[in-house]
Amino acid sequence: MSNEKSSFREGSLEAPTRHPLNWQDSSFYDENDLFSELERVYDICHGCRRCVALCDSFPTLFDLVDESPTMEVDGVEKADYWKVVDECYLCDLCYQTKCPYVPPHEWNVDYPHLMLRAKAIQFKQGRRKLSHKIISNTGNVGKLASIPVVTQTVNAANRSTGLRKILSKTLDIHPEAELPPYHSDTLKRRESKHQAKPVPATPAGPTRGQAALFATCYCNHNAPDIGQDLLQVFEHNDIPIRMVNEDKCCGMPKLEQGDLKTVDKYKRRNIPKLAGMIDQGWDIVAAIPSCVLMFKQELPLMYPDDPQVQKIKQHIFDPFEYLMHRHKAGLLNTAFTRSLGDIAWHVPCHQRVQNIGPKTRDILSLVPDTRIQVVERCSGHDGTYGVRNASYRKSKKIARAVVNRVKKMDADYLVSDCPMAATQIAEGLELRHGETNPLSLLRKAYGI
Repeated sequence: MSNEKSSFREGSLEAPTRHPLNWQDSSFYDENDLFSELERVYDICHGCRRCVALCDSFPTLFDLVDESPTMEVDGVEKADYWKVVDECYLCDLCYQTKCPYVPPHEWNVDYPHLMLRAKAIQFKQGRRKLSHKIISNTGNVGKLASIPVVTQTVNAANRSTGLRKILSKTLDIHPEAELPPYHSDTLKRRESKHQAKPVPATPAGPTRGQAALFATCYCNHNAPDIGQDLLQVFEHNDIPIRMVNEDKCCGMPKLEQGDLKTVDKYKRRNIPKLAGMIDQGWDIVAAIPSCVLMFKQELPLMYPDDPQVQKIKQHIFDPFEYLMHRHKAGLLNTAFTRSLGDIAWHVPCHQRVQNIGPKTRDILSLVPDTRIQVVERCSGHDGTYGVRNASYRKSKKIARAVVNRVKKMDADYLVSDCPMAATQIAEGLELRHGETNPLSLLRKAYGI
């Protein structure tokens, strides 16, 4: 290994730090430099192997090494390095929960952002599939699919065996993959006249007591009920809440493709709007963990010197994180009208890496006669990875461990803050109840 003089110290005892992403520097797109860094980090990962139980990126790497002539990274063909990159879906768990060599350790391993750099180079070279560019354009696809007549056609096509075979060939979507329905009555259309209730905003912790809901592409087009549940729960707790208007996709689907130019485009549209609302005294909340993470981590690392981006980082919250701040200040409404029984709660990867703790569990545990069993393991879906032809089976394999664990729990409900993860897990279960989102359960517990 090239890091011999540091090999006596296996890990770092300091708190992990994250370096800014120098994506606007021309050296970021230097493929020779990339391959040197890939070889260095692959060598460290090969000698460690703690992350073998995470995504398929690591088993792919270790198999390539073990099957090479030297059984070391130097025996792996450089062209095969891309196979490892293609299996990473940027869940960030290796950095946050497994790797002992993240900064400030001198080996300075940031595996997810190295994979992101490789994907960005692929994208810039035109090596990412056109179909992946299309299906990752969640905002425009959702906008088109939410046109009333188009909605019915798209939903019917998603249920048709014949049309799914066509989708498999044209858009690289596996014919057996579960696809979310589209709604012509989107969240923004349902709540177009919604106004925050005229009640005083009472600060609690870092929250200022009034919030604006960033709808997200998924809640707006595919699961508007979740957004409405959030609105109802917040209003029930006397939190003035309004919608964010004229927003675009958070950019996470494009980030996962390495399309940083489009991420920048969305950033230029969203950041002034959100920062302006924060200046007016509003906090920002979103019901999809990936969208919160985009504003809380990825954009701040891409734009470390942009004060508006850093401002949003400080004022955007997971909804249960927000509610827990209210509870600690004695402001949460705990007058629940019904119990929920046994709940299997799957913790989404993009929520875990926010380092906010199990706030969803903590809030649901306040409901009388309610017991929460926690599942902290990736569902393997991660947006497009769970539906593409090449990765669908691998995605289901990753999910199998979660499904088996939930089966053994025999809970009354399975929920996940990530609706895509919930769908992936629920597909392998026979559920007694239809609710799979914790906001929906909290609304039920309130009787609203």
